[in-house]
Amino acid sequence: MTFDEHIGMQFSQGDDRNEAWIDIESHHQNPTGNINGGVIISLADNLATGAANRAWSEKTGERAFLVGVDLHAVMLANQHGGRIHATAEPVRVGRRITVIRTTVRGDAGKILAEVTTTHVPVQ
Repeated sequence: MTFDEHIGMQFSQGDDRNEAWIDIESHHQNPTGNINGGVIISLADNLATGAANRAWSEKTGERAFLVGVDLHAVMLANQHGGRIHATAEPVRVGRRITVIRTTVRGDAGKILAEVTTTHVPVQ
């Protein structure tokens, strides 16, 4: 089982795999009932890594695995239960550095976190 499967990530179908979500269950929540921050960050990080790999491969025509070397998260809000949904967009795709911006939203589209990640290819 991969980590994304373990935390319950589900991906959009078709060509656009830069969207994913998690239906929140009790094990995703902290003692106050809010979503654990690590769940929000894990969703963003996993989605961003996939987006970085796709964007880099599309630009260069090469295959490599891009690993995250930096992650900056701004946690803006939280919620009890529901679903969290993330979208990842390339900001810069270069030969050495790829930057992805991921927005995590909660119910009714409320922004929960803005996450920027930097990735480099491992050949």
